[in-house]
Amino acid sequence: MERILDIYQQEYNPAKPVVCVDESNKQHLLETVDSLPTKEGHTSKYDSEYVRAGVSNLFMFFEPLAGKRHIQVTQQRTAVDFALAMKFLVSQYPYAEEIIVVLDNLNTHTKASLYKAFFPAEAKQIADRITLEYTPKHGSWLNMAESEFSILSRQCLNRRIPDQESLIQEIESWQRDRNQRAVVTDWQFKIEDARIKLRSLYPTFKNSC
Repeated sequence: MERILDIYQQEYNPAKPVVCVDESNKQHLLETVDSLPTKEGHTSKYDSEYVRAGVSNLFMFFEPLAGKRHIQVTQQRTAVDFALAMKFLVSQYPYAEEIIVVLDNLNTHTKASLYKAFFPAEAKQIADRITLEYTPKHGSWLNMAESEFSILSRQCLNRRIPDQESLIQEIESWQRDRNQRAVVTDWQFKIEDARIKLRSLYPTFKNSC
């Protein structure tokens, strides 16, 4: 935990950008009855019945100090999908010496996944450019990409979306707006706060005297 908090206190360095990566999903739901037209001053009304139409996986890439985010929509969340996501990530920072990637401990979130998707030379080329920094178990709230997902859910995805094409369009509109405004995250939780508020997570030592 303190390792992640240390990273968040570093000053912005374009040569070593910090990018938070997280995954989520969105279930597609089809209406069985046409919703009623929305009237001014009233919320939309729709029937409680729906038909499930699959699930899309979402990769969130969020650079908190630059106010940049990008969401990739995929069919699934396999090791190969993660490897492709890392290839995309390094392509966005061609001049960076090192990309520090903050992410959780999902079993596919390893450099080994790169070798399941690419020939060894390409896999190593990608692996050498990224440093994976994991949030602790039950500590995914330390990943700022998770906060971005929460905002995305409230502002954009808190309704029925019928298919992946519609989902991509909605997400692109949302991220375009936030990126144009360069919305950053001002992370206030520091190591000193953790040692007070989360002291139960630290080991205790008896006074030997």
